[in-house]
Amino acid sequence: MGYVIIELLFMIAALKGIVDSIDAPYIIVDVQGVGYKVLVPTTLLSSVSAGQTIKLFTYTHVREDILELFGFLQQQDLRVFEKLLGVSGIGPKTAMSVFSFGTHEDIIKAIFEGDVSFFSGVPRLGKKNAQKIIIELKGKLDLDAEMADLEGLGAKNGEIMTALKQFGFTQKEAQEAVRKIAKDGQTTEEKIKLALKYLGK
Repeated sequence: MGYVIIELLFMIAALKGIVDSIDAPYIIVDVQGVGYKVLVPTTLLSSVSAGQTIKLFTYTHVREDILELFGFLQQQDLRVFEKLLGVSGIGPKTAMSVFSFGTHEDIIKAIFEGDVSFFSGVPRLGKKNAQKIIIELKGKLDLDAEMADLEGLGAKNGEIMTALKQFGFTQKEAQEAVRKIAKDGQTTEEKIKLALKYLGK
């Protein structure tokens, strides 16, 4: 991929601006005159108002016919959201609906406790997919450790890892690349390019 795509991913890995309007389940964030339409958790909708300054950590969902942004106030929320997307059959809107039922801490607790009822109430999810979330994430991932590791890498490196994962790299690959180029480059954009070079992209 060209650097134009890298720059695009960098720009929408996080947004900081003013809430222009609210059109549930979306909010429009004005970033220096450009309005970004972002789908956010229902809990966030009820806590923001027009004119408020806000920073969102975002996930960019791209298909042939659509480009959507999903936003969260906390980077930990985004991390858990991305883990949910890694479960087969779980799309971004369904994953976002999970956050209407609790915080990222609640979701992690439900996974480790095998609480199917927590997930089965989510619209379009169902009991089968609820069980799949618990089995796939509890059996393969230590989410607490991964989030702690992400915090240890720092906020800017967290944005680099988000961009790398949007290119299709795994959490492990992204972490390895970030550690490898930690002392190289001056800006986040430069580090993304160095990480892609390291990963052979």
